[in-house]
This record gives sequence, structure tokens and C-alpha cells, in this order.
Amino acid sequence: MKKILVTGAGGYIGSVATYLLLQNGYQVVAVDNFSTGYRQPLELLQDKFGKDKLTNYEFDLRHDLTPLFEEEKNIDAVIHYAAFCLVDESMKNPAKYFSNNVCGSQNLLNTLLKYNINKIIFSSTCAVYGETTYFPIDEKHPTSPTGPYGESKLMTEKIIGWLGKLKNLHFVILRYFNVCGASDDGAIGDSKKPSTLLVQNAVRGALNIEPFFLTCPEVPTPDKTPIRDYINVVDLNLAHLKALEYLFKGGKNDTINIGTGNGDSVLEIVNKVQEVTGMKFDLKKTMPREGDDAKKIASIEKAKKLLGWQPERTIKDSIESLVKWYKKHPKGWDK
Repeated sequence: MKKILVTGAGGYIGSVATYLLLQNGYQVVAVDNFSTGYRQPLELLQDKFGKDKLTNYEFDLRHDLTPLFEEEKNIDAVIHYAAFCLVDESMKNPAKYFSNNVCGSQNLLNTLLKYNINKIIFSSTCAVYGETTYFPIDEKHPTSPTGPYGESKLMTEKIIGWLGKLKNLHFVILRYFNVCGASDDGAIGDSKKPSTLLVQNAVRGALNIEPFFLTCPEVPTPDKTPIRDYINVVDLNLAHLKALEYLFKGGKNDTINIGTGNGDSVLEIVNKVQEVTGMKFDLKKTMPREGDDAKKIASIEKAKKLLGWQPERTIKDSIESLVKWYKKHPKGWDK
């Protein structure tokens, strides 16, 4: 049984990842500082799978991690999700993003190498590409982030790349496009407060949990709302499992996009949520977010070729899983 360290395990993507890893026979060491993540999903999973399969730790990656690695021996690989990830917030408080996302990652990487752990899957973002010049976006597209969030991820990618060249670190960097949905059974989902994720907010609007607001700027697309590539959170995390298998089989260091290869505008998503739920809701406008550009659609040919991965879930599947999740947890997890 392989032992996987998951950072940011109490967060939205990290908690779904922990669930999938446990379902697929991995032992998980879960780490979170719980500044934006939650204890409840990890406690629920520990009850379901047992403390021998899942151990939970509270650590800030910027601090001394020695006690964690002295306690947990024989870690086979790391999936590094932990990061602040709000584009708009990063424009207002860049220091917070560089401190947590870059310095925390660097401290983690240094500690991994000290303990001879040399396999890592890094959770990156399509925000590293910045304003895009062609579509679909492949991994050779120039990187020119338009905000501190994307820049913090690109800086971490570069650190990982150099450690790969100089210190025998084996890695796969996965650049996510827009994540949506919950676990298929609706047991684990998104608790961001407030959420900046469109599909989640639209479903909450449909279920009358909170009013829905359009936060996007007007952009040069057919309906004047941004077009994005929306990837289901389970499909996204299955790509991480494929990336782990790839590294365990001796795969070479690489950077891979994870999306669907298709794009939907904000208004198309809102209409789809209303269609799937059968609920109409008002579209209120509010102050547009900073840092949003017009269009981002992934090329996923590399993921198909190298990892043997492709998405299986549709936008409808994502909406239906979110309905299950929010009906059980209308306000998400408690702190």
C-alpha cells in the first residue's frame, strides 16, 4: 500500500482527492493549516476508512515540518494542493500569496528532499498563461501571469523544475482549468466562503441558499461574458491518480494541462444550471472581479497521451453532484 502525503487536504479539491485516494487503496497523510480548509471532511473520511488509512495533521507549510516527517515514515509521494487561490484577493494582497504559495512550497520541497522523498504532483493553474494568444491552450503556450496568484504558481513551478534538474526531484505539474462539482455521491464538496466558483454559486442561487451575482467583467465574447473550460473535481483528481502511477512507473518530469478541451460562457453555465435544476433565479450584477480575461480553453492532448486520462463527467454531472452536496450542506462545512 502506497503512502501519499496530501497538503491542503481540508480544502475543496484536496478533500475530494483524499476521498478518491482512500477509495483506490492508498494510505493518506493529510496536512492542512485550516486557514481556509476544514476538519470535518477529514474526520468524516477517517471514520469511514479508519485511522490506520488516514492520519490528519495541522501544519502551516511555512513553519518547521520536521515533526511531521519524523512521525510519518516511508511516504512514497506528495500531492501538493495547499495554496491560496482567489485571483481577485491576490490583486489586493499580493504579499499573502507569495508568502503562502511560494515560501510554503519552497519549505515543503526542501523538507521532502531532506527526508529523501522525491516524487511530487503539484497543483498549478491555467492562470500561469495570462492573456492567451491562441486556443486551445497547450503546454507550450507562453506563460505571462496577469496577477500575483498565477505568478505565485509559476514561481513554484520554476522552483520544482530546478530541483528536478539539480536534486533528482521527480514531478508532474498539473495546470488546472476551472474546477466544479462535488464527489459523485455528494458527500464531499466545496465550502469556500465566499466562493468565487461560478458553477457552485449558480447552484446555490438555484437552491435559494444565497442570491446569485454576476461578478465577471464585460469581455469580447459572443455574449460578453468570459468563456472557461470547466473540469469536474473528480475527473481532475483522477488525473492526479494517473500522474502518481506515471511517476511510480518511472515517467519523466512534465507539465500537463487538465481541463475538458471545451469552453462555456458564464451565461451558458447559468442557463445550464437553471435547466438541470428546473429553478429560475435572478441575475444580479455586482462589482466585477479583477484579473479575469476573456477566454481560456485547454488542450488536453498531452494528458490523454502521457497519462491515459480524459474527463468522463459532463457539466450536467457536475451540477447534479453539487445539488446533492448543497442539499446536505447548504452552508458547506462548519469551521
